[in-house]
Amino acid sequence: MLKIRIIPTLLHKGLGLVKGVGFNSWRRVGSALQSIKVYSLRGVDELLFLDISATPENRPPDFSTIDDLADECFMPLAVGGGVRSVEDVRRMLLVGADKVVVNSAAVYDEGLVHEAAKRFGAQCIVVSIDYRQHADGSREVFAHCGTRATGLDAVLFARRMADAGAGEILLTSIERDGAMNGYDIEGIAKVAEAVGVPVIASGGAGSYEDMYLAITQGGAAAVAAASIYHFTEMTPREAKVYLHGKGVAVRMNNNT
Repeated sequence: MLKIRIIPTLLHKGLGLVKGVGFNSWRRVGSALQSIKVYSLRGVDELLFLDISATPENRPPDFSTIDDLADECFMPLAVGGGVRSVEDVRRMLLVGADKVVVNSAAVYDEGLVHEAAKRFGAQCIVVSIDYRQHADGSREVFAHCGTRATGLDAVLFARRMADAGAGEILLTSIERDGAMNGYDIEGIAKVAEAVGVPVIASGGAGSYEDMYLAITQGGAAAVAAASIYHFTEMTPREAKVYLHGKGVAVRMNNNT
């Protein structure tokens, strides 16, 4: 049985880590290097590092910074932000990323996902989908850090990305991001049912129970979270202990 992954998310903007609500009102929360060292010592399952200023600033990934951070990261590292070409994917893997997260570029160039998966393997490619839910219940994909409507249905787009070769889908509800009022369980379930690849639930975790629901009712293969680790006393280890106690298969060790 595949183990459910608990994934802390680090959002990098400018010179440090930030966390906001609804992709806005960013608050400084510390150093990327310091956080990576702490999570490495705790042996978390995986780490998600996203440079949220790269695409809005129309610049490529900061390969030098990723190289430095990867040297201190002793767990699988998924990195995104500014990836726009297969060459960007290649360089990201070369400097130490285990997986490359593609967001806006996947919206405008589906061939990028297909070619990257073909060259480096689907297991390396994570397509990140940010979406907003409208009054009629539809979920629309937004690009450029949630600032540009695309007209794309999130579920149908996720299916296209999986068909194109994405190894995983990172699904983030923009409205719930940072609000800590629970994941969009219905949205997660619809995407999980539509694709044949793992779905990482993101946006809204405020408790371990929220994670449990995303897994058991939403069908998520992993749960990503940031605010609960930055602004509360909750930890990835305690999340695992809670989920294990509820019968969820998680990877337990002595220092998580």
